[in-house]
Amino acid sequence: MHLIQRMKIWKQLRRLEQRAKEQPSPSTFVDLGQVYINLDLHDKAERMADDGLALFPKSIELRQLLDCARRGLRHRRAGELRAKLTRSPSSKLFHELASIHLELGDSNALHATCQEWSLRFPDDSGSWLMLGQARLTNFYRDLAAREGQEAVQCLERAARMDPDSTRSRRLLGEVLYRIGAVNEAQKHIQTLRELDPADQEIEHLLSHVATLPDSGSDLNALLAEVESHGSLLHPTLQTVAPAQAADRSITDVRAGLARIAELHGVNRAVFIRGSKAMVKGDIRDGRDPFLRIVRVTAKAAHRFARRLDIGSAAKTVIEGDFGWICICVYGDALAAVQCLESANVEWVLGELQEIVAGALHAAEG
Repeated sequence: MHLIQRMKIWKQLRRLEQRAKEQPSPSTFVDLGQVYINLDLHDKAERMADDGLALFPKSIELRQLLDCARRGLRHRRAGELRAKLTRSPSSKLFHELASIHLELGDSNALHATCQEWSLRFPDDSGSWLMLGQARLTNFYRDLAAREGQEAVQCLERAARMDPDSTRSRRLLGEVLYRIGAVNEAQKHIQTLRELDPADQEIEHLLSHVATLPDSGSDLNALLAEVESHGSLLHPTLQTVAPAQAADRSITDVRAGLARIAELHGVNRAVFIRGSKAMVKGDIRDGRDPFLRIVRVTAKAAHRFARRLDIGSAAKTVIEGDFGWICICVYGDALAAVQCLESANVEWVLGELQEIVAGALHAAEG
């Protein structure tokens, strides 16, 4: 880049940074993040998008900026891995590089990487598992019979090379029962249960598959039927009854917030997931300063812990003239309260932990 052009960009960068501090808005964060990307500073662009989403969680432009920044970071990491593989190839490096290509949706690069991987390490089933995942993604997206055939072949080869691999058998069992080959799918799921008898999810999957009618074992014919009709024959376990779990989760959260709101000294309580919030107490609307403080503080604490490599900020307490703000975060679930100095903070944090842990468990279920 020409020196004068670079000086202009840095001048614009300083101006945007100042504006982001004084007059934060989605467009300001996006403009600043785009300048960072132009300077190949994708890590700073990612942090800028995170900061912006903490303040403006509904902004589509900021989510696009975050995606662009992360794609840039993945491309950079892919270049670093390729250089390492040239010097000292290993299965671990091939696996990481192939995973990045899979996330980026770069089919050509993924196939080239897996081909080199299988040639250098012919006894490693990882290359065939990665190819099977890529083909399976394409099949679920387009419902093309050829993609389905190749996905099954790759996954079957991975399972033969590594009989103890649960990942290949799980993917294979799912695609088989979804196209109608229920009896064939049950064989792989039974093997999964033998490999891990304590896994309750496998038990639920076996129960679900046992209720489905079998359409035979001719995979080519079944895949052709799927392509012809444009739909899979059977639903996944997760789509059968998600509404019940969601209803239970919402009911439990609402009851938990009501319980916290009744504690001595608590003025207001909130549960947040994504851009939606459930509130109790003295909160006017979605623009209430308390909600913004909670979001920004939780993001800042998480980012600070990540930079120091000390884990995650699950519980945070802010002290001020207003009393205490207690925040508890697990996964994408966040709960917080504002309370007086006379409140029992440890008790409040324990109640918040129960809410977010229960909500996260319901989501995972």
